[in-house]
Amino acid sequence: MSETMKILLMVLLAIGALILTLRIAGWKMKKAGDFILRDLKEKKAFDPVSAVELPYCKTSLFHVGLRDYRPKALNALLENGDVRVLEGSRYYLREGHKLTGTGGGAAA
Repeated sequence: MSETMKILLMVLLAIGALILTLRIAGWKMKKAGDFILRDLKEKKAFDPVSAVELPYCKTSLFHVGLRDYRPKALNALLENGDVRVLEGSRYYLREGHKLTGTGGGAAA
């Protein structure tokens, strides 16, 4: 195998690894977002009166273990408008937000 083919194969392998890594991170973010929406639904946080605090919404400087995608997913849900926040870090689902059935999926 020539050197050019080896270099081309390595570049394609690196691009494939990058795409796979981004897909996995995106899947984990979606899963974390679904978890947050399901958690708010189970706590019946549908309006400002019933807003709840989420213990995983804060990031810590010292963390042991796997990466937690929930704080970033919560920020994405806030930017998207699916979740609203009150003063004091209390969260609730926005009015008119539709949740999917038993699968606990994302908003429609």
